[in-house]
Amino acid sequence: MEIQQLITFAGSVIEILGISVIFIGVLICTFRFIYRLGRQPFKSIYVSTRNYLGQTLLLGLEVLMAADIVRSITGTPNLQSILILGLIVLIRTFLSMALNIELEGRLPWKKAEK
Repeated sequence: MEIQQLITFAGSVIEILGISVIFIGVLICTFRFIYRLGRQPFKSIYVSTRNYLGQTLLLGLEVLMAADIVRSITGTPNLQSILILGLIVLIRTFLSMALNIELEGRLPWKKAEK
C-alpha cells in the first residue's frame, strides 16, 4: 500500500471515529435523558444532558478536525486546498469555542472563578 493511500485511509478512519463519537454520544445522552425522566427534577436532567451533549460534540468536532488535517496531507498543496482546510478549521474552532463558552460560561482562556 502506497503511503498516500495509507494516509487517506487513516483520515477516513479518524473521520469515522469522529462521527461515531458524536453518534454514540447522542444515543447515550438520549437514553440517559429518558431513563432519568420522572426520577429527577426536569431542570437537573436538562442541564446535565445539555452539558454531556456539548462535551460529546466538542470531542467529536476535535476528532473531525484531526481527520481534516490528516487528509490535507495527501492532497496536492495549492492555495485553494489550503484555504478550504483553513476555513474548515476556522469554522470548527469557532463551533468548539462557542460550545465551550456555552458549557463553561466563560472564555476558554479565562480561569474559572472559585
